[in-house]
Amino acid sequence: MATRDARIEVIATAVSGSIADWGKVQRIEPLFREAGWTEVRLSAVEGHREARARAAELVREGARIVISAGGSGTFNAVLAGILDAQPPLAEIRLGFLRKGSADLIGKVLGMPDEIEAAVRVFSTALERDQTEPCDLLRVEAVDTGLPVKHFVGYGGAGLFGRIPYFTENRFMKWYKGVLSQVFGDLGPFTTGMSLAIGERVLKAPFTRPRHWQLTVDGAEAASGRFQALILVNGYLGPQLAYSEDTLGSGRFHCYALRDRGGFALLRQAAAARSGAIRHNPARWGMEHYACTKSLEIACDRPFPLNVDGSTLLCRETVRIARVGAIPLLSARPAAGGRAKAGAYSA
Repeated sequence: MATRDARIEVIATAVSGSIADWGKVQRIEPLFREAGWTEVRLSAVEGHREARARAAELVREGARIVISAGGSGTFNAVLAGILDAQPPLAEIRLGFLRKGSADLIGKVLGMPDEIEAAVRVFSTALERDQTEPCDLLRVEAVDTGLPVKHFVGYGGAGLFGRIPYFTENRFMKWYKGVLSQVFGDLGPFTTGMSLAIGERVLKAPFTRPRHWQLTVDGAEAASGRFQALILVNGYLGPQLAYSEDTLGSGRFHCYALRDRGGFALLRQAAAARSGAIRHNPARWGMEHYACTKSLEIACDRPFPLNVDGSTLLCRETVRIARVGAIPLLSARPAAGGRAKAGAYSA
């Protein structure tokens, strides 16, 4: 339990989320102080790289309560910075203040979108030490020499790996604000997915299909042609309600959508959006693989992997492994997931 003089570090990206979200940044620190928290500091950063560096610096200086104010990309950047500093993860209290275009984990944790209500929830969570463990996923692109990355929430390859190309460059941060304002939190994600599907359908007659192989916990699980590979920690709300597991269940999930051709993809995408694919996955070519330790994704050609709303370019194989858990501040009392927050293992 934290006392009112506990040190709270808030890291906020200046441009993330809807246009309305942009105005939240300057209100964060005063609202915490009004709620009685005297040691609150806001670090406004321009992008994910700066957010990661700042998080690492603060944790090395002794910070143990860190709140990310942004979307999933900002959250995972802050998480990466915390891991860079190598603190005992059980000591960390990581919060998700929803100010982004894909703040699904924030929603699952019960964090309100309205800033005053969100600060009240954080205040209660800190006072009562209300946390939920969240499994931490380590991503290594084999034989590329690229640095290891970590993420929580969702990711994927195939169509999911292509989405960041349409949503994550600097200019697009501005149109994401407009899309989020008009179409809601998943406006940019939906737009990116629609563009990726359109690109795939148009290029299908001229492109050699990829061949994929999935290895789950050391055993070959599936191979063949897939349109999309979707990775999730667990339940991420109605928009990505593939798994019913908690975020700290001790396993993560891969949902693989079989390649039945470009025109069939349009029907598969419609079924995924409506939720029909979850009720009858075999009809739409959806397969499910639960991983308690690791997942290897191999492809006959280089491919992009979406690891946190950003792209990791993989040569042939990528290895995703569960390496521990981290406590996330929650609106609910401890839910008692199967995995307890604890030490990171390489």
